[in-house]
Amino acid sequence: MREDYVHGYSEREAIRLVDQAKTLAPLIHHDTSYPEGSMVLEAGCGVGAQTITLARNSPHAEITSVDISEPSLNHAKTLINNEGISNVHFQIADIMNLPFDDETFDHVYICFVLEHLPDPVRALLSLKRVLKKEGSITVIEGDHGSCYFHPETEEAVKAWQCLIKVQTDLHCNPLMGRELYPLLTEAGFKNIEVDPRIVYVDSDKPELVDGFIKKTIIAMVEGVKDQAIDSGLINLETWNKGIKDLHKSAEPSGTFFYNFFKGKATK
Repeated sequence: MREDYVHGYSEREAIRLVDQAKTLAPLIHHDTSYPEGSMVLEAGCGVGAQTITLARNSPHAEITSVDISEPSLNHAKTLINNEGISNVHFQIADIMNLPFDDETFDHVYICFVLEHLPDPVRALLSLKRVLKKEGSITVIEGDHGSCYFHPETEEAVKAWQCLIKVQTDLHCNPLMGRELYPLLTEAGFKNIEVDPRIVYVDSDKPELVDGFIKKTIIAMVEGVKDQAIDSGLINLETWNKGIKDLHKSAEPSGTFFYNFFKGKATK
């Protein structure tokens, strides 16, 4: 288990990740599918939140989902079994030291993982090693610097900045999305394409108000409360007002904007 995973390994975080995956599936996963018989590696599957959509989009591919956290993998196994999915094999593994031969997989898929790694290029090189020549890699990341909301208050911005600062202090990168192209280039991939996936939410999109603003974004910020306050980034009074103000973006007069990035490349 990684001690520097900014969001922690609580049951609440597992629920947030599943809620997030369900909400974002039409936006970021609709164009990811693999042919029958393909060997696919999902790197850093966590609790299996993305695995469900990945497996359903490619029901005849053979998916190996790995993670360094055994509790997360156990949660993922239960989740997949409950969904009746049978084309996924789970395995404990470190992305930096994968227990697979060179050129084992036809495709590699990694979602919301690089932002938590202090050396993302090394991770990409490790994944490249086990990818077959001409095989594809799909990388999806958010970018916390792309967040805009209305109404915007000083306290709400401070609460959001706590999320960025906590992750940065762990030597990770909350602005990873904007760096996908140069990182894939540095790792030696070719045919690189990076596509922004914009989430814009207002009261005319009630499913996103609930699934994205409340269950994904605000829940994610709330997850760093103790770290932010204990480290002196913010006081409790400012924090509480900031969270309250963030909730105003989910009200009828509120709006929210965020940008994800989806990168595709070949070896």
